[in-house]
Amino acid sequence: MNILQALFFPPEQPGGVSSMVPYIQDRFKAMGWQTELFSLPKRIRGKGQEELPFVTFDVGPYKGNATVDKYLQTLMDYLWWTRLRITKSYDLIHAHHPIAALVMKRVFPDTPVLLTIHSSYERELMLNGKIAEGGLEHQFLTGLYGELEQLTDGILTVSASFRDYMAPYLKAPGNVKVIPNGFDEKRFRPVSHENPIPQLITVCRLVPAKGLDVLLRACALLKQRGKPFVLHMIGDGPIRKELEALAVELDLYDDIIFYGYMLHPEEFMPFFDIFVLPSRAEAFGSVFAEAALCWLALVGTNVGGIAEQIDHEENGLLVPPDDPEALCEALDKLVSDPIYRYNMARAAWNKAKQVYSLQRVIVQLQRVYESFRPA
Repeated sequence: MNILQALFFPPEQPGGVSSMVPYIQDRFKAMGWQTELFSLPKRIRGKGQEELPFVTFDVGPYKGNATVDKYLQTLMDYLWWTRLRITKSYDLIHAHHPIAALVMKRVFPDTPVLLTIHSSYERELMLNGKIAEGGLEHQFLTGLYGELEQLTDGILTVSASFRDYMAPYLKAPGNVKVIPNGFDEKRFRPVSHENPIPQLITVCRLVPAKGLDVLLRACALLKQRGKPFVLHMIGDGPIRKELEALAVELDLYDDIIFYGYMLHPEEFMPFFDIFVLPSRAEAFGSVFAEAALCWLALVGTNVGGIAEQIDHEENGLLVPPDDPEALCEALDKLVSDPIYRYNMARAAWNKAKQVYSLQRVIVQLQRVYESFRPA
């Protein structure tokens, strides 16, 4: 089969789907399948003029809203770039973003278009304080789920919890297949080490949705208990200055290292002890599987795909979101007991190897792709 993997972000972007799909491409190429990647370069902004029609709702009442207009312009830009750059046909198009799926079905109406929805843009905007639940932008963005269900030939997502999240906006949510993200084990090499002081690490974009303010408050409580640690924060984002100010306010600045953006954090993670990220929502949370493959003990919130990766007190610890005291208690358990920490990390590594290996995901995707094979 000749398959196009249609991304939104260019494949060189770090994290999540953008870094995962090239590995999928390589595996299918090794099996003799023709697979290509396509994405919208960052420089393409404001080029498109051709509007896409919507079939399940009237987009007219939403125009004039800044968030909606930006989304519609991005759709037109992606359409312009697709018409300009793609001159051949494919047996199947696997889109990894709603914009890519809507455009590809417009350009290739007779080609099966499969969509994996990896995350929720509207939920991210709400948690980051950009839009209100039930507002105009929220109505438009959630309305897209029905549009995608109507136009695409199949929908996948990365966790059962995210399928449940989408269910109210779909006519047949039971048709959505769950295939979690997969990771090439060769990228992750656990390193034997003994840190005299427990080393905590978090890797994410610095935005409110990740709950990093909660993490700092939990660390302040941990410090008050007299427990030594160092917290390493890898990532950048709009609230970095706020987090640095909060660290100073909580008397934590000497206990935290802010690294900023890092292209390949998985090369850095194996030298630490505990991965912690108290997200307020996650469709999957790829970084938890990556940390597990680096043999780190895991602490996360009982939300979305995190709760599907972590079995509480078996391969990590789960805490409620927005609860610094509970997060402090979980960190205290791991910081205080190296043997317990080691056992959690080993169990996390075992589960990640078994459930989130790239080969397992390739097998699942191959079955789905085969169902679209031309007669």
